[in-house]
Amino acid sequence: MYKIVTRKNLNPTVVQMEIEAPLVARKAKAGQFIILRVDEEGERIPLTVAGVDRDAGTVKIIFQIVGATTTLLSHKQAGDAIRDFVGPLGKPTALDGLRRVCIVGGGVGCAIALPIAEALHEMGAEVTSIIGFRNRDLLILENEFRAVSSKLCVMTDDGSYGEKGNVTVPLKALLDAGEPFDEIITIGPLIMMKFVTLTAKPYGVPVTASMNPIMIDGTGMCGGCRLTLNVNGKRVTKFACVDGPDFNAYEIDFDEAMSRGRAYQDFERHAYESICNLLNKEVR
Repeated sequence: MYKIVTRKNLNPTVVQMEIEAPLVARKAKAGQFIILRVDEEGERIPLTVAGVDRDAGTVKIIFQIVGATTTLLSHKQAGDAIRDFVGPLGKPTALDGLRRVCIVGGGVGCAIALPIAEALHEMGAEVTSIIGFRNRDLLILENEFRAVSSKLCVMTDDGSYGEKGNVTVPLKALLDAGEPFDEIITIGPLIMMKFVTLTAKPYGVPVTASMNPIMIDGTGMCGGCRLTLNVNGKRVTKFACVDGPDFNAYEIDFDEAMSRGRAYQDFERHAYESICNLLNKEVR
């Protein structure tokens, strides 16, 4: 069992927890993930390592309440425990040699982007961060990004906070201004990462995309995170969990990945409704 040391809501649908897991904390690097189970009967879900405290032996996770397991997990409090917490898994984000990097995060994907920005900052790299949300109420981790970024752009779709527009607006402006980025690293909804990639392509700046959003069981067995890459004119199949989660964004078939992701929506909605009904009965 793994103890929940701290728990707090970052916004109405996003929860942050610190889990006591010293062996994971000792080894985890930016870009890697863990697999957890809430209880003995629970499903396995992958969640990105959002930070570690090696001295305290804790691992930070940030998750959005979107399905059955995340709903069940969100009802846990500090002092409670979860059944399994395995990792670190996946390949760490490749950061060696990077001096000027633009991090582009969207929504809860910012939880994945932050430890990468922190690692780059610790390496002495100059970090420009662009983070985007639908509205002010969904904003997370602004202060944390500001602490490790030489420049921070906060965008909201409705203009309720920061600048109005999506993340490609400041990205294009920076590229037009001749910002000499060594690399752009983008993490967020697939549609966002697709358009970040399309925006950067004319400028020839390398783009890395984290494909965490398509992972399901995190082991490569389910095939749900199967990804098609166009490599030197050939279509190559990879798995986000075991071959990634980071890939050359210019090679990713984003349209196919988005289509596959929609295949699980009905199942996930049914599971979510079932667990909500169960929790409501327990409250009564």
